[in-house]
Amino acid sequence: MTKTLRWGVLSTAKIGLKYVIPAMQHAAFTEIRGIASRNAESAQQAAAVLGIPKAYGSYEALLADPDIDAVYNPLPNHLHLPWTLRALEAGKHVLCEKPLGLNAAEVEQFQQSAAAHPNLVLAEAFMYRHHPQWAYVIGQVRSGLIGRVQTVHAHFSYFNTDAGNIRNKPEYGGGGLLDIGCYCVSSSRWIFGREPDEVAAFMVNDPAFGTDRLASGILRFGDATATFSSATAANLWQGLIITGDEGRIEIPVPFNPPPDQPAKIRIFARGEARETEIPPANHFTLQAEHFARLVSGEATPVIPLEESHANLRILDAIRESAQTRRVVQV
Repeated sequence: MTKTLRWGVLSTAKIGLKYVIPAMQHAAFTEIRGIASRNAESAQQAAAVLGIPKAYGSYEALLADPDIDAVYNPLPNHLHLPWTLRALEAGKHVLCEKPLGLNAAEVEQFQQSAAAHPNLVLAEAFMYRHHPQWAYVIGQVRSGLIGRVQTVHAHFSYFNTDAGNIRNKPEYGGGGLLDIGCYCVSSSRWIFGREPDEVAAFMVNDPAFGTDRLASGILRFGDATATFSSATAANLWQGLIITGDEGRIEIPVPFNPPPDQPAKIRIFARGEARETEIPPANHFTLQAEHFARLVSGEATPVIPLEESHANLRILDAIRESAQTRRVVQV
């Protein structure tokens, strides 16, 4: 029987307050019991707005609370590692926002800590993988409907030139590749069902911020390829196209489809074009329910730590290729 988890949230980050916490509050087996900030007033305000019983003026206080079973960590990227490790050491299960680490080496530290705490669950919050549109798409690809996959193209962009935004601060692990390019790489690897052989990439750094505002690359999967672009100073847009030798699949909103609208999938195969609507779903809600089942031993991880490590390893190779202007074997 799935146990209800009592959650604590580290920080009053926008993603948590606006999207994740409200969605988790609608999830089965989920109870948001506390929220922490380094500013006690911020924590109290967030708790009041969201109806959370407890507010903490420090992350340490939340981790010390025996009434908290699990921690959601949406802190800036550079704080994922230290505070997730501290949460595990405090005996808490942890759902940490993507990217799990700044690089593959950091994920190896997560793996070591998880191995030292075998009774705790640690998972990366790659929410898109919980949306039912992806189960449908992967099922269509695996069925052979569009034949052998030849190319995947993924794009994710937004416009953010705010100097104060953490995504534009290199010391916080900012930049488009870690923020949104990771989705493009993760989804391409999932579609092909294997790791790429080599990577070639280019990146453009913002001269004012020192973070990458544009990254584009090619991942070779045997005799097929995946291409991607991520940009932080471009028009707000995302999309993904899978082309096989017998058809193609288009996902108009692959990574954050609106939870109150059907997700649309366009398929062109066998001389026909059709559009399928996937019923509305909130992937943050589904992610929380999946995590609860993981803790209760009733599910297997959608994103095991090995998967998180593999994705960061490719992101590392992309950065290496862009820096050296060479194709990198992976």
